[in-house]
Amino acid sequence: MHLVQEQLKALDDEINAFLDNMFGPRDSRVRGWFLLDSYLPTFFLTVAYLLSIWLGNKSMKNRPALSLRGILTLYNLGITLLSAYMLAELILSSWEGGYNLQCQDLASAGDADVRVAKVLWWYYFSKLVEFLDTIFFVLRKKTSQITFLHVYHHASMFNIWWCVLNWIPCGQSFFGPTLNSFIHILMYSYYGLSVFPSMHKYLWWKKYLTQAQLVQFVLTITHTMSAVVKPCGFPFGCLIFQSSYMMTLVILFLNFYVQTYQKKPRKKDTQEPPAGKEVKNGFSKAFFTAANGVMDKKAQ
Repeated sequence: MHLVQEQLKALDDEINAFLDNMFGPRDSRVRGWFLLDSYLPTFFLTVAYLLSIWLGNKSMKNRPALSLRGILTLYNLGITLLSAYMLAELILSSWEGGYNLQCQDLASAGDADVRVAKVLWWYYFSKLVEFLDTIFFVLRKKTSQITFLHVYHHASMFNIWWCVLNWIPCGQSFFGPTLNSFIHILMYSYYGLSVFPSMHKYLWWKKYLTQAQLVQFVLTITHTMSAVVKPCGFPFGCLIFQSSYMMTLVILFLNFYVQTYQKKPRKKDTQEPPAGKEVKNGFSKAFFTAANGVMDKKAQ
């Protein structure tokens, strides 16, 4: 055990030295904050997340789907309340610091910068909590919703925000999480309501959530690039990376939107079902049986 600890410590030192050499000195204001000083916890938690998807799907293959209605209700309510807190605190702290919307540096706002950084730590931590989105899909056998976009977005955001908190924990970094917290209030409220079948008929606005996410990404890219047009000392490489990453989300979410809401149904999908087969909402009973309980696209 002692040998393993020594090897992990050596690995941790090597990784930290590599990252510090690549990105430069870390922001001293966040030193000692939970999960930030070493990259290994974030890395191992991400690996555990990916493994849990693979192993969970194998384990659930021959087992009945779980309902989890009570847990999901509390979970979605919790994320909604956390998002509301982060939205309010980011608006208040950036206002207190007199943040410039076009470009804001990392050090000129004093205590307000630290206040922003504290909220952004919660934002980073929320990306770990949101791994449960996928775990719940696995346990409920909603495998159709565990897409590349879903897993890529969850895994990458947690790791990217570890870097953000270590090197650029305030300033220009505040804008994206502010928008995202607002979107998450809407999104997790929707997910919470969708747990109850009686609410499905009122949840007609799912596609508008995807539209809102796309608008969020475009606004974040615009805000990020505005600091390139009018520099204020915020690291240039971080601006380019964030814009590039957000473009990948625009492409993936746009593809999801087109495939889900714009793609025309195939001709055979509109044909009448064979005689003698029970029909429910335009689909045969056999279709629902084959779908293995994952047809409710409104449920989380």
